Amino acid sequence: MKKSIFGVAGLVMLAPATAMAHPHIFVEARLEIVAADDGSIQELRNVWRFDEVFSSSVVMDFDKNTDLKLEPAELEEVGTTVRDSLVDYDYYMNLSINGKNVTVQKPDVINVDYKDGQLLMFFAVKPAEKIPLKGKLDFGVYDPTLYTSIDFPTDKELILVGDGFKGCKHQVVRPDADQVIAENKNSLTDAFFNDPTGTNMSKLFATRLEVTC
Repeated sequence: MKKSIFGVAGLVMLAPATAMAHPHIFVEARLEIVAADDGSIQELRNVWRFDEVFSSSVVMDFDKNTDLKLEPAELEEVGTTVRDSLVDYDYYMNLSINGKNVTVQKPDVINVDYKDGQLLMFFAVKPAEKIPLKGKLDFGVYDPTLYTSIDFPTDKELILVGDGFKGCKHQVVRPDADQVIAENKNSLTDAFFNDPTGTNMSKLFATRLEVTC
């Protein structure tokens, strides 16, 4: 069995072993990195909009009264399920300071809505350790298994919030897949493309916001 956050038939944690390293679920994302008053990272605010096919599968799984909608209690159940499940994947957060990876705390809540046939999730996470605004910081969101494709439609979906960033420079990095493969051909083996458990190499392909303070 392939361990994943979402299954095609709903918010299940195990997907078929036949699933290869390519996306089955598509998310348009927004990430706001918020600076605290003490010159560190306060939190990271996420907005995820899921594709209509996957959203429909969630409605089928959680619409207990079969009215083709998700009532507040049903939306809350979706959020609780995701909050409990994503902990093993660090909520897809990809954070580092001067090359050192930083994990995040479990969010207090994942708010969920369903509009125009698409599932929306809103939540904030805090770093598990203090991240001072010094040196080189990277922020991104990616699924290491590549089962879920997380895309930022424009550079404006990756933003900095707070006066603490005034002395920092930043840029959005969108890696070119062909270039990444060419530069890492000795590391990107067949196992990377076919191992359903995922590898850390997948983050080489992930869009990220680079901040230098």
